[in-house]
Amino acid sequence: MTTARPKATTGKKAAARRKKPAPAGLTFDRSHTPQERAARGKAARTTSPRSGHGWFEPPAGRADPVDLLEAQSAERLPELIPIRYGRMTESPFRFYRGAAAIMAADLAGSPDSGLRTQLCGDAHLLNFRLMASPERHLLFDINDFDETLPGPWEWDVKRLATSLVIAGRANGFDDAERADIVRGAVGSYRERMRIFGGMRRIDVWYAQADVERLREVAAGRRLEKAGRKNLEKAVEKAHSRDSLQAYDRLTEVVDGRRRIAADPPLLVPLRDILPDAEHTAMEDQFGRLVESYARSLPSDRRYLLSQYQVASVARKVVGVGSVGTRCWIILLLGRDDEDPLFLQAKEAGPSVLAAHVGASEYDNQGERVVAGQRLMQATSDIFLGWERTTGIDGRQRDFYIRQLRDWKGIAKPELMSPKGLQGFGELCGATLARAHARSGDPIAIGSYLGGGDSFDRALVGFAEAYADQNERDFRALEEAVASGRVVAERETE
Repeated sequence: MTTARPKATTGKKAAARRKKPAPAGLTFDRSHTPQERAARGKAARTTSPRSGHGWFEPPAGRADPVDLLEAQSAERLPELIPIRYGRMTESPFRFYRGAAAIMAADLAGSPDSGLRTQLCGDAHLLNFRLMASPERHLLFDINDFDETLPGPWEWDVKRLATSLVIAGRANGFDDAERADIVRGAVGSYRERMRIFGGMRRIDVWYAQADVERLREVAAGRRLEKAGRKNLEKAVEKAHSRDSLQAYDRLTEVVDGRRRIAADPPLLVPLRDILPDAEHTAMEDQFGRLVESYARSLPSDRRYLLSQYQVASVARKVVGVGSVGTRCWIILLLGRDDEDPLFLQAKEAGPSVLAAHVGASEYDNQGERVVAGQRLMQATSDIFLGWERTTGIDGRQRDFYIRQLRDWKGIAKPELMSPKGLQGFGELCGATLARAHARSGDPIAIGSYLGGGDSFDRALVGFAEAYADQNERDFRALEEAVASGRVVAERETE
């Protein structure tokens, strides 16, 4: 379904209202009174009407989407690129997960209020999930920050809204059901942002959503029995996903020593990538990486980490958009072989947003990811840190490091009813608002959004139109595979 532009945003008048994004950085001026900040947000409606967000048309001279994907692939491990394309050609939603760079280019120059926050950069619905706090509570929060940078808050909201439409289409939901889902998610963002604008800053910082909040949302949505059962299964599964579970699944005993087991091409131990002598030297280098990255951790976490030793290292394929980047899992052992800790060291390159909102203030891209994650999440992994190291190819690269698994549970939108997806979308919208309110100006953003549903309704039109564009781009990649322009490798179950 293609949504036409509202009359108020057509022609030269609309083009004049599209403002280029400001330089990278956050512009929350705390010297202004709450009244002045609210006035700033309301005034932004004049230059960027809320109804102006209700459409999408491909910009003139739009880059070929496959060219954008190929440009990313040029910096990645070539033997893994076919897996990435194989995953992206499975469905429009899987394509969307790998197409953050394409959407960032499309959003550049689009209407925005001029108000900035720290962005997730890839706020689709599967990047909201259950995870553990350091106090061992199960929380709901944003998970992926590979693309995080300061930028227009609208970009994250539009990426979330579009992902809900794409998921709704995959489930066979009709236009009215999808519209309710998007309005629910965006309305939840708007309402929570206005609430955060009236709260003390410290209370915004402490705000979080736990499992009980999920159960309240499920009850409020009056989910059918299957929906409530799926929620409880997700909670139970999240509790089981930790280093011990990964230890049982991913390791084996080789010559009396515990090692990561091979499952090529998705999991390849370092010993299978390099000859013996080089493998030993590189494993020692990973030991030094763990020691040096510890400097980015608080002193108590450094002390805890120092009680573990590196036992095995392997390259792992993760996600959809990340496939082809260098990602290593590191098995460390503490007291004995039954005391494992799995760390994941994931390559961090420049954000896909950087070309459109400005470069990061951080020289190390791993630090960029960690700083953005700490700023947006209610609470972060105790081992989250960063380092720059020399890889197998002799080139220096930036990495961020965290636990491989720590009570993480992911949603299954394909199992959700319209009510279930709407409730989940509302929770995502509220969570995104809290993340944005920590770094941005919730008073100004809440004032811009207002108490009515003008912005909510506009995002329905945008999300449907961009979902159409995503389907066209998905077909373009399928055609590129069929013609032999790119190679895709489908994985077997």
